[in-house]
Amino acid sequence: MARCRIGWLLSFCLSFQIMAGADPGSFTLPQVMSAPFPTELIAAPAGQRFAWVFNAQGRRNVWIAEPTAEGSYRARPVTAYGEDDGQDVGELRWAPDAASIVYTRGGDFENDKTYPNPRSFPQGVEQDVEVVSVEGGSPRRLGEGHSPAVSPGGRDVAFVFKDQVWLAKIDGSEKPQQLIHSNGQDSSLAWSPDGSALAFVSRRGDHSFIGVYRFADQSLVYLDPSVDHDTAPVWSPDGRQIAFIRIPSDREALIFGPKRTGQPWSIRIADASTGRGRPIWKADEGGGSVFRPVVADHQLMWGDSDFLVFPWEKDGWTHLYAVPVAGGAPRLLTPGAFEVEFVAMSPDRKTLVYSSNQDDIDRRHVWQVGVNQGRPRPLTRGEGIETAPAVASDNRTIAVLRSDARWPLRPALLAGDTLRDLAPETLPADFPAAQLVVPQPVVFAAADGLTLHGQLFLPAGAGKSERRPAVIFFHGGSRRQMLLGWHYMGYYSNAYALNQYLASRGYIVLSVNYRSGIGYGLDFREALNYGATGASEFNDVEGAGLYLRGRPDVDPRRIGLWGGSYGGYLTALGLARASDLFACGVDLHGVHDWNLEIKNWIPWYDPAARQDFARVAWESSPLASVATWRSPVLLIQGDDDRNVPFTEMVRLVEALRKQGVEFKQVVFPDEIHDFLMHRTWLAAYEAASAFFDAHLGAGR
Repeated sequence: MARCRIGWLLSFCLSFQIMAGADPGSFTLPQVMSAPFPTELIAAPAGQRFAWVFNAQGRRNVWIAEPTAEGSYRARPVTAYGEDDGQDVGELRWAPDAASIVYTRGGDFENDKTYPNPRSFPQGVEQDVEVVSVEGGSPRRLGEGHSPAVSPGGRDVAFVFKDQVWLAKIDGSEKPQQLIHSNGQDSSLAWSPDGSALAFVSRRGDHSFIGVYRFADQSLVYLDPSVDHDTAPVWSPDGRQIAFIRIPSDREALIFGPKRTGQPWSIRIADASTGRGRPIWKADEGGGSVFRPVVADHQLMWGDSDFLVFPWEKDGWTHLYAVPVAGGAPRLLTPGAFEVEFVAMSPDRKTLVYSSNQDDIDRRHVWQVGVNQGRPRPLTRGEGIETAPAVASDNRTIAVLRSDARWPLRPALLAGDTLRDLAPETLPADFPAAQLVVPQPVVFAAADGLTLHGQLFLPAGAGKSERRPAVIFFHGGSRRQMLLGWHYMGYYSNAYALNQYLASRGYIVLSVNYRSGIGYGLDFREALNYGATGASEFNDVEGAGLYLRGRPDVDPRRIGLWGGSYGGYLTALGLARASDLFACGVDLHGVHDWNLEIKNWIPWYDPAARQDFARVAWESSPLASVATWRSPVLLIQGDDDRNVPFTEMVRLVEALRKQGVEFKQVVFPDEIHDFLMHRTWLAAYEAASAFFDAHLGAGR
């Protein structure tokens, strides 16, 4: 169990009790965070089956749903991991006959570094590729590594270990062997349709190649090599060609700042045997010249009649386009002022199913469009949220992940115009759905006049005659968008739960979709002077505070801030620059010095060599304004954080001590950025709630 350091609060790492004095009918934080959270919904290549991972209070297991003889679907787990041990499960891959599932257990799926061990097991932990039969039995370890890819024949599993490609027999009959010895860091494994070759991306720092290994003669060829970044390989249906994306190298490009235009990216096709390549399409100069991905198995999808489908932001919105393999002008498939996000292609390659915020900018719904013809048509609509569609092997049956304001994310089957939950029995009996509030959409102005969207959580029974304390929430990312309901990402589903819990305790909660987030187009996401290039999001922090201060139901002296990661950055920035507006804040693993954060992601970044940029980055950081920081703050972080270096918290604590600012700290040894253990989330959020109660005085 992770150890909690909280001298000012009773230890709550082992158990959580209903708050003393809570009104009848109120709910606890463990209750509102008790629902299992689904991820990685995928369709099987046969049998009309689906699979996903359920994270049930830290116990992560693989589930499947399959059709029954009666024509309905039955859901059940196929693994039985029983502890909140911090070992993640993901990267699901079906075997071709849909009789088994290969997956990865352990490790950090976001950062390929040392294996996180948040439970602090003395013996350490390992990241393994495993396989489990859907008919039952214990999982079988295939080898240490990640990113499995099952061969079309179902006998072999390729995977990555220590940045190299390895091969194992799916039945475990042979010891895994290193397949390829290359100079790069290998990823994105893709079998040819007949299983005779394996494509992969070889990352080499300032450039990358697409490699093809052939099993017959054990040969390796790199496709049309260049100085640029080649990525996202996809095989042609006949296995003769590979299409891929080429992104021009740019060592001057940094992160956490706007990049509206750049050297245009392109799509190329190469002969899989000779490596000779040719361009088939190139983005225009200006808008859309910088590649923006969607969430999909492949950024390029080889559709029916030799059309390649790809994402492009030509008109300022992320859309799907189709271009002939032979070359020519692309055709826009999804026109309108909205963003396409999750995309799946039907097995027959004729249809695309995707989620977007079309006609409902603060939610997600599922749509369908043909690769070659037709207009998009909605498959879901209303006040729910539907995303991550998967198309079954029959090309008709569709599963999605769905939620709404009160009911959290769960897998469901789309049947006509209705959705049927696939595993309703997994929701705990005491989950407080009926006691949750429905957040209201609000639109308000940032301090510089930019229009912002948010969600307002009003406590039950709140009236304008009573002034209540308020809390403003900022999501992380910053490439995220909070919605009018439970989120489709686990981190933000947890955040939504805390916002609901705070509202149940009497706080008015405003969740802000600030500039540099997604959902509102390219210019909003690539906002001028955002992040390390000027902290223009502070206008949104200040505007949110002024909006609440102007409401007749808010006590202007009791407005707090909270957020994690990028949201922690904005929380710290608001407290540092506007302690007269914000009474206190809770900062989870926030960024406090951009020059430290940029180097964490770009090792070659040298502030001394880019003094003008580094000066602006420093001035955009909360530590630069610590002299005007007066409001109390609670700081929370795991010391194995790979996204935001733990030294960010160390340096802020040092500065706050010198400044004489009141602060509290919660440190989780061996935890990472996106906490792996459910108990860590509960401990962090219990601490946050208690801190707000102590400084804003709501809490019943």
